[in-house]
Amino acid sequence: MNDKYDIRPGQSVELLKQLHILTRDGKLNQDSRRKLKQVYHLFNFIEPLLAALVADHAEITLVDHGAGKSYLGFILYDLFFKGRAPQGRLYGIETRDELVKSSMALAQKLGFAAGMRFYNLSVAESITSERLPPQVDIVTALHACNTATDDAIRFALEKHARYIVLVPCCQAEVAAELKKHKAQALKSPLAELWRHPIHTREFGAQITNVLRCLELEAHGYQVTVTELVGWEHSMKNELIVAEYKDLPRGKAQARLAGLLDTLGLDTLRERFGACEVA
Repeated sequence: MNDKYDIRPGQSVELLKQLHILTRDGKLNQDSRRKLKQVYHLFNFIEPLLAALVADHAEITLVDHGAGKSYLGFILYDLFFKGRAPQGRLYGIETRDELVKSSMALAQKLGFAAGMRFYNLSVAESITSERLPPQVDIVTALHACNTATDDAIRFALEKHARYIVLVPCCQAEVAAELKKHKAQALKSPLAELWRHPIHTREFGAQITNVLRCLELEAHGYQVTVTELVGWEHSMKNELIVAEYKDLPRGKAQARLAGLLDTLGLDTLRERFGACEVA
């Protein structure tokens, strides 16, 4: 396949080279093609949300949590913010200082520094930091591992985000809790769903995302769950898109609490907001 057909019109080739998605001679290897396809698919979901926001106000804000090397942030800025939302701001939040510094340097080199900011902050710090606005429009987290996705949700709720776009990655916390309480849970036939270790891992990952969706619904969001790309490209493929609609909260709150009770996951009530009053 010719590489040019894998790159979106208007995409900066120099940016893709700097991100090491393209080689110096402009070629894509198989791993880079897969990575770029995932980011482009995610862009397809985020673009209409950005368009809706910019039609409402020019100074839109997007915060990318667990930004890593900021592939998503740079491509979003290059394909949307640069031309269609020049007054907008895109923030990358990352706890590894070396990645924050390299992203800042790249933004400066490409002339993106006016609209991109990168901060070395924890979730708790990012919620209270004066360097971030008190309210943001979109929160994203691409392949945020384990509880990092929950941290992004917590940030989004605190910042009253209109949209939340999540692609969760490895998820171990719920599986560990299921395993811890397995002996007691086996009294119920339902526990057969996670009796074997491989099922514990898989069921734990699925339940984690189910709980996240209920948590968002319990805060008034309308939630859509779909796949990001074909399973042949990534096993970590679930995409959660939430839009704040101020929907009724009571039913989702009750289902969330009931699911935690049924599965013996009482220790996770605070993480998933089941202790809050709807």
